[in-house]
Amino acid sequence: MAKRDVEKTYPARAFAAKLRRLADALEAGRPFVISVGGERLRIPAGATFNVEHERDGAEEELEFQLLWRRPVRRRARRK
Repeated sequence: MAKRDVEKTYPARAFAAKLRRLADALEAGRPFVISVGGERLRIPAGATFNVEHERDGAEEELEFQLLWRRPVRRRARRK
């Protein structure tokens, strides 16, 4: 599958709503589904979660990251 790197900016209220949905899914042990850049993503309940902080001069960045592997889909055998 092709490499992809999409960044989407949201207004504060929309971002907060997405964080609430994520928190609800985490607490319930459910997968989290979100659409980003026209692609629907399903983050499994067992994903790895981390927080990253970067600083470069006066600019700072905080990232909440969710890491997981997509299941490998096998092709059906031809008969």
